[in-house]
Amino acid sequence: MPVKVKLGTSKHPLLWQLARIALVLVVLVAAIGASIFGYYYHEYRGLVQERLAKGPLFAPVSQVYAAPQEIRPGQKLTADSIAASLRRAGYNGNPQLGSYDLRGNSILIKPGPQSYLAMDGATITTEDGEVRTITAENGAPLAAYKIEPQLITALSEDKNRTKRRLVTYNQIPPQLVQAVLAIEDRRFFEHSGINYVRTAKCAVEDLLAHHLSCGGSTLTQQLARGFFLSPEKTYTRKIAEVMITFQLEDRFNKEQIFTMYANEINLGQRGSFAINGFGEAAHAYFGKDIRQLNLAECAMLAGMIQRPNYFAPYKHPARSIERRNLVLDSMVETGAITASQAAEAKAEPIHLAPPNAEASEAPFFVDLVHDEIVQRLGDSDTAHSALRIYTSLDPDLQRAATEAVQAGMVKVDELVRKRHKKDATDITYPQVALVALNPHTGQILALVGGRNYGTSQLDHALAERPTGSIFKPFVYAAAYNTSLSNTSLDGNGVFTALTQINDDAQDFSTTNGDTYTPKNMVRGEYPGMVTAITALTHSLNIATIALAQQVGYANVANLARSAGIVNARPTPSMAIGTYNATPIEMAGAYTVFANNGVHLKPWALASVRNPQGDIVADFAPEAKQIVDPRVAFLTQSLLENVMAHGTGAGVRLLGFTAPAAGKTGTEHDAWFVGYTSNLLCLIWIGNDDYTDIKLQGANAAAPLWAEFMNRAIKIPQYSDMKALGPAPDGIEVLQVNQPTSLLADDTCPTDNIPIAFLVGTGPQTTCSHMGENTQSLGSRIFSFFTGKGANPPAPAPNVPQTPAPSNQPSQITQPGQQQPQAAPAPPPPTKHRNIFQKLFGGGKDKSTSDQNPQ
Repeated sequence: MPVKVKLGTSKHPLLWQLARIALVLVVLVAAIGASIFGYYYHEYRGLVQERLAKGPLFAPVSQVYAAPQEIRPGQKLTADSIAASLRRAGYNGNPQLGSYDLRGNSILIKPGPQSYLAMDGATITTEDGEVRTITAENGAPLAAYKIEPQLITALSEDKNRTKRRLVTYNQIPPQLVQAVLAIEDRRFFEHSGINYVRTAKCAVEDLLAHHLSCGGSTLTQQLARGFFLSPEKTYTRKIAEVMITFQLEDRFNKEQIFTMYANEINLGQRGSFAINGFGEAAHAYFGKDIRQLNLAECAMLAGMIQRPNYFAPYKHPARSIERRNLVLDSMVETGAITASQAAEAKAEPIHLAPPNAEASEAPFFVDLVHDEIVQRLGDSDTAHSALRIYTSLDPDLQRAATEAVQAGMVKVDELVRKRHKKDATDITYPQVALVALNPHTGQILALVGGRNYGTSQLDHALAERPTGSIFKPFVYAAAYNTSLSNTSLDGNGVFTALTQINDDAQDFSTTNGDTYTPKNMVRGEYPGMVTAITALTHSLNIATIALAQQVGYANVANLARSAGIVNARPTPSMAIGTYNATPIEMAGAYTVFANNGVHLKPWALASVRNPQGDIVADFAPEAKQIVDPRVAFLTQSLLENVMAHGTGAGVRLLGFTAPAAGKTGTEHDAWFVGYTSNLLCLIWIGNDDYTDIKLQGANAAAPLWAEFMNRAIKIPQYSDMKALGPAPDGIEVLQVNQPTSLLADDTCPTDNIPIAFLVGTGPQTTCSHMGENTQSLGSRIFSFFTGKGANPPAPAPNVPQTPAPSNQPSQITQPGQQQPQAAPAPPPPTKHRNIFQKLFGGGKDKSTSDQNPQ
């Protein structure tokens, strides 16, 4: 008997109908969801393809390198420290760059084909912390050996001033990978890009809280968000994030995704630059290559990912340590490390690199180099050219410069506050520039262009300012120029350091009839006739202008312009530095005195090469002989006296005692420039609004100079500061008694100083005969009424004229002994004498009084 079944005849027809409707709705929702998914997947697939079609996700950027470090026997270095420098430069990590073999107290260095240097290797042997021998591969002894330059920084990638150092997966320490996974995404190598359980949990939490705050993103999701999406949290952006995550997981393997993440993740800020990627963070926070990170450092960087500014170790060290320890505990939970390893890492304090970006990355200097490359190579997109840019910078000296500016400006600020005792609410704190050069090559070894690069990127080393009294030595050099041709300036013989100049108040009328009556810093300090050495030692304005008038303003201006002070004009005020120049220009101008009369244009850019090490462009220094070596040495002799007895003597009280020459300057701003046998440094301090700083160079700039030089002399390559010289042919250095301006002898053992003269132009009489006069009474009367001496001064020797310009810097051979130290008392002013004193002698002071430096 057949059985008939009637469909839809259930005892519960309503439930069955609802089930059918629900099934249809589920299918419909699934279809709609699939359509939406397909639409967004296709849309964001195009977005990802478009982004990848532009090239690598991280285009290599140009790298800026320091100058090669020169190793010399006698330097305070160990084989281990040399190896550390080579590791930082990339040796033993990149065979194409170079390798080294450390064997106890010796190290064998072998540059590779991509090295900046020649491929000749060498062995350096050290003992008791000092370099003993350097031997070439063929066994020949070497006087010096240069090692691979250090990477300073990469050029910033974009207008957001982003910096990163690209790393490969193999370069990332395994413990850093484990730390990131433990705190951010433990199932990274297992899931397909989305942690569905965590995502569903976060969705519920966000719905209940009415805002998006839960962090359930995997590393791939974070990467998708960082590369392709804006940072705001919206539901549509979350959908886009998921779609891009699927695209990335489909295109790349897990190691590639982690590498991209490691290079992209933001890890805070340094100065005005954003730190992106673990490679840049390792350098910024620890001063290390990423491969040198230890467990504690890996955990700290991993901990910063969540909130890099909140856990910034410089600003919030306690938070950073707490977060680091949490990461270490998470690593124990995942089995990446043991509890004892975690405890050992937790006990380790944070060892951070200096917090100031100026110290290690020299941002003002890097900007200068970038601008010069654009100017010379015509490439406005230099940052994305993947160039290797080799420069003049010395990283050790740059660090010393930055630290000196930080310490010195604290003292300058104190002086400013003291000047505003009554109203301390509206104080303008001055800006600063420091320029350090090699005086014999012109290379810029260190540069600080302002107090804080993050606050202001204006490079004050390139800002034109009135030079003040640091211009004055060019007046005296121009006067010495006249001596070479045996020309008498005032009818009393050729110009020497003992030439008498009128320092009385006087009117230096200009050619258009305008009156000009300058004053000295201290009114009436040195009335009457003074010697040239006194005028420069104590920076006397009136006497210096009077000398410039005798020499000829045009002659002074021409000399200054040839030395790089291009704005100098032939007017009386030029002599005391009223025309503008930049600190870099003035530092270059002083190479004339330090380098046998050769002017060296300061330079920062040495060579540009492509990623394979092939030369794109090399740049030669610009050098030109502008004064005779004797003129340079004679002027230098005056500048040494400034340091010994004059406005620069304060640096000796601050502990800098090496042989040096220098000059203070005060004209709205405070200046000091001085140099030793191997280092020239200029300091400028002034207000951005061009108002008068009202601080003298001796009080503001000179102490900062001493702060820097005291640090520099402790660096091995600058520790051997020798006596300045030697004197060129045709020059003699005589011991002169200051009170009498005569040759010193046994009867006047004090108040004597060394002064350089052209041979035959110095004093002929000793101080023991100071009261004698070989002229007859008639001769003295004739001399008084005619202004002409019966016994003319000794003529200048028959010396050749200024040599032809040279295109190469002149190298000064340093003597082994120090020049004699001068007595601390300054030379006294020469007073007016009455008619009887002029006729019969006498009238000179026999004692000196201490004068306060200007």
